[in-house]
Amino acid sequence: MKKESVGVVETKYYNLSEELKLESGDRLKDVTIAYETYGTLNKQKSNAILVCHALSGDAHVAGWHEGDRKPGWWDNIIGPGKCLDTDRYFIICSNVIGGCQGSTGPSSTNPETGKPYALKFPIITIKDMVKAQKKLIDHLEIKQLFSVVGGSMGGMQVLQWCVSYPDMVRSAIPIATTSYSSPQQIAFNEVGRRAIISDPHWNEGNYYTGEFPDNGLALARMIGHITYLSNESMYEKFGRRLQDKEEYGFDFSTDFEVESYLHYQGNTFTKRFDANSYLYISKAIDYFDLTENGTLSLSEAFKDVKARVLVISVDSDWLYTPAESKEIVMALTANEVEVSYCQIKSSYGHDAFLLEIGQLSYIINGFYSETLVVDVMTLNAATVTEDSSIEEAAELMLDEKVTHLPVVSEEGKMLGIVTAWDISKAVALKYDKLDEIMTRDVITALPQDPIESAAIKMRKHNISSLPVVNDQGRVLGLITTDHISTLIAGDKY
Repeated sequence: MKKESVGVVETKYYNLSEELKLESGDRLKDVTIAYETYGTLNKQKSNAILVCHALSGDAHVAGWHEGDRKPGWWDNIIGPGKCLDTDRYFIICSNVIGGCQGSTGPSSTNPETGKPYALKFPIITIKDMVKAQKKLIDHLEIKQLFSVVGGSMGGMQVLQWCVSYPDMVRSAIPIATTSYSSPQQIAFNEVGRRAIISDPHWNEGNYYTGEFPDNGLALARMIGHITYLSNESMYEKFGRRLQDKEEYGFDFSTDFEVESYLHYQGNTFTKRFDANSYLYISKAIDYFDLTENGTLSLSEAFKDVKARVLVISVDSDWLYTPAESKEIVMALTANEVEVSYCQIKSSYGHDAFLLEIGQLSYIINGFYSETLVVDVMTLNAATVTEDSSIEEAAELMLDEKVTHLPVVSEEGKMLGIVTAWDISKAVALKYDKLDEIMTRDVITALPQDPIESAAIKMRKHNISSLPVVNDQGRVLGLITTDHISTLIAGDKY
């Protein structure tokens, strides 16, 4: 398949209808969430993937805005035929609260004063960011996400989704991340914040009508950017080459290419990011700790996780090390969560999750190609009991807009199935009871079956729906041809 861009896209905005209660106990009013979507949500709303961005990211993860000189920050893996294939999946990405790219943050207008919040904006956490995202997902009427994916701070959000809303996440891919911020990581963030606060134009955060603290923000970005690279990548990219000169200047001007590069990164960052947002988001990263400051073990923190999880690390990443990823894997394994682990081989350091597209696509495609029935089935599917009347079954079909109803015992075990065709026949023949029309010899699927096997069963028996049961015969959900058609090419089976 030809790999293409999703084309020109627009950012959308969702205004929360109620206050957002934060982890600190504060409440945030009139919250706006900026987000973008790509692809088509299927009828069952089962093919949605939420992409979570890192500290300096935003909702514009793919495609082009009018007038853009470059596409979204992960455009090389999102689009038709790409790793996150918009012909199969419905991709969502939102700007985190506390950000400065459309979602409510310190640069937004405080409804109580009519001025920018500045430091009157409440402290937010990763859990708060995810809580706001959950409001957006509810607004989109998606009951369960096919997957949640993200790197760095985005990976923290992925893990928080698995912990905060375990029933809403079918699969999760945290990349180059950690389950809690280490002292070294906190230290780097604090130095960056001090650089901003020390800027004479910062003015206790009230700089929006005057000079912006660009020097402090640029320095914070330079410090942070060093942590995203590896020593090897800096040698490969710059070595000790001089910048626009043949000899040392023997002064404090820019001598080396690496210095010029950092200055460029810092200066360009100030053109698109708010200094106060940097303070708030970096603080949220510092507070991130799934062990709740050591009151829980990581295994205890993951005790309710239900998603299939793929943990990806980068071998040269010294900001969020492979050891931290392996700790996540061990804790998930202790809870018998289905988890796999892959390590990207790269000299790029932490930034490899944005640059090593070939490896990343291969790993994620492999994970998604193992899609199971449980990943796409409709949970809590409508069912009827054997003593239900045909009229009750017909009304339930109309209310739930389904054509198949599993017939179950009081314990929820499969007894049979009744279809819309059966109901029509019953009306014509004036039957009264379900047991006169239901099919008792039912073709079923297990939640751990590959979706390919479910597709084969449907094609072989010329049916469009399979009840999903556990080993005890209890009905867990329903999988239909509509579920499968968005994930498997129509002519494959």
